[in-house]
Parts: sequence; structure tokens; C-alpha cells
Amino acid sequence: MRPATRPTTIQLTPSDIERAHGLLDVFSEAFEDPDTYERARPGPDYLRRLLGSDTFIALAAVQGDQVVGGLAAYELHKIEQARSEIYIYDLAVRASHRRLGVATALIRHLQALARQRGAWVVYVQADHGDDPAVALYTKLGVRENVMHFDLPVDPA
Repeated sequence: MRPATRPTTIQLTPSDIERAHGLLDVFSEAFEDPDTYERARPGPDYLRRLLGSDTFIALAAVQGDQVVGGLAAYELHKIEQARSEIYIYDLAVRASHRRLGVATALIRHLQALARQRGAWVVYVQADHGDDPAVALYTKLGVRENVMHFDLPVDPA
């Protein structure tokens, strides 16, 4: 059953530990990855520090007291110019709330925060084959074809 109203988007603060766990639940379900998002969740002290950081942004789409979507983003301060850019690391919406503009509302909220912070761009990656994400990001921005490499921290 579709919700009657669109969820509200909010920025999580250090006091939003329960909502942070709700956000992790959404990511776990949407990405079908409970090992990453449930197995070793950080404790409340870590979450408070992260949510209070000036380089981390967590937005949640809430319907009543339930988190139905959200994103995790990082502000990256640049060296080549006195500016920053914001990277959307995770963005997901529960299946029951998809195709209602929730992801777009979350991105628009992040763009407003980026503008307030003086960031010059918000960017995001999408996986090949994730057609809904590619369609959303194409609608909202300019596509760049880049390669992504994961470099191990222990090269041995």
C-alpha cells in the first residue's frame, strides 16, 4: 500500500541514534547486504561523533517515526582551491516508498546543504545495471564516464 503523504527529509544530528539505526536498516534491506550494515554496527558514542562531524551528512526520509529512505554523504575539502565537494556514498529508499520522489527530495535537501556550506558540486557513483539509479542521476545531473578502483590498504 502506498503512503498517503510524502515523507519528510531531515538531517540527522548526534541525538538521532535510533534514526541512524533506521537508516542502516534501510541500506541493509535495499542493498541486500546485512553483513555490511548489520553485523558490526557502531555503538552510540561512535554514531554521535559521526553525526556531529562537520564532514559527514546523514539525511533521512521519515514517515511518522519510521525511516523509509536516506543518504550518507561526505564533504571533501579540496587542496587545489578553497572549496569542497560533497560525495553521496549511500542512498536508498524502502521498496514501499519508491517512485514517489523520495530520492529526489533527499538529493535536493543535500544540494541545499551543499549550497549553504559553499560546496561547488555534489557527486555520486552508480553501478552498471542499476538502471533506476542511473535514470535518477541522469535526470538530476551530468553524467561522467569514470573508472573506480578499490586499492587495498595492505597491498601484500
